[in-house]
Amino acid sequence: MEKQRSLNGDYVVIKAEEDGVSVIGLTRGSDTKFHHLEKLDKGEVLLAQFTEHTSAIKIRGNAKILTNYGEIDSEMKK
Repeated sequence: MEKQRSLNGDYVVIKAEEDGVSVIGLTRGSDTKFHHLEKLDKGEVLLAQFTEHTSAIKIRGNAKILTNYGEIDSEMKK
């Protein structure tokens, strides 16, 4: 019987408030590198998880971010 993977990493919900919001996954380890990129359009929602490979998530653009720790609004530079 196959062993199920434990999903114990923190989750983050990201809702785009405008077209073209970038969500970038960054790796763990001695060299931090980009390993995943998603582009969201207004109203799209992405559910992301911190894992053994993902240690950080960078968000560019106007988005609402929901975590276990609260709600945050990201803003684009003007």
